[in-house]
Amino acid sequence: MKRLEMKIIEEGSVLSDSVLKVDSFLNHQVDPVLMKEIGEEFARRFSGAGITKVITLESSGIAPAVMAALTMNVPLVFARKRKSLTLREGLLTAEVYSFTKEETNTIAISDKYIEKSDTVLIIDDFLANGQAAEGLIKIVSQTGAAIAGIGIVIEKAFQDGGKLLREKGYKVESLARIQSLENGNVEFSEEALV
Repeated sequence: MKRLEMKIIEEGSVLSDSVLKVDSFLNHQVDPVLMKEIGEEFARRFSGAGITKVITLESSGIAPAVMAALTMNVPLVFARKRKSLTLREGLLTAEVYSFTKEETNTIAISDKYIEKSDTVLIIDDFLANGQAAEGLIKIVSQTGAAIAGIGIVIEKAFQDGGKLLREKGYKVESLARIQSLENGNVEFSEEALV
């Protein structure tokens, strides 16, 4: 998605060979026009998959996921990372390690919101090592629901997450695939995916 790539070049900051900061448009301040286009692109890439729910992880996955859900006219369900007084019973949970925050969180979704008859699309802002996607897969798998695929806004193709998920048979659609962040430069992958 060229507009997303241009936004990454213009507004992103490379903090290291493995960390890209995009908080001006994706995970702190949100560009709603870009998120609308991202949602439409996910809807296009997964059209015909029979999706009944979009699933994501709070908080940075919510903006692109809600726009995809809006375009598809299906509910969005997000996994919580924090404990809540209103979310205690009937929980589907998984452990997720965040390399960026260097912490493990127990993520949770109420079992009322994903049913065996659902076909879900998992959406997240970044894909690096695949921990968030794996956690969401574990939660969905506890229900017996089908997984149509995984939509990623930005994939760090130089890390193993995308490769591992694809090897497991998941359809992974990434709107921007970064091949390298070396020397402070963003280099996109033009490699075709099977």
